[in-house]
Amino acid sequence: MNQNNIQNPKTQTPNTPQMNERDFLNDVLATEKYMTSSYCTFLNEASHSSLYQDMLNIFNETQNCQRELFNLMFKKGWYKIEAADQQKLQQSYQQFQGYANQFPYNNMVQ
Repeated sequence: MNQNNIQNPKTQTPNTPQMNERDFLNDVLATEKYMTSSYCTFLNEASHSSLYQDMLNIFNETQNCQRELFNLMFKKGWYKIEAADQQKLQQSYQQFQGYANQFPYNNMVQ
């Protein structure tokens, strides 16, 4: 295993043509991701305040569900993440800090 990867031991699933637990969770997670993306589009374009608020609540519930599914899949070892290189993080931070200093409101606040 790559030293930069962070992953739990994989929970074994049957290797059969039928969908197993991992397949079902992966399918539901993909659906939740698609739904949150669609809700974002709706929220960006909504003009009715009450409808916007209702949809925002649904979006938040869906986003939380998506996060819980990801955490479950990570816990079962079906998702791995790559550890960030500290030097790359620092470079990105400095780059975007430079961008932020170019915004007009930063000059007004200081």
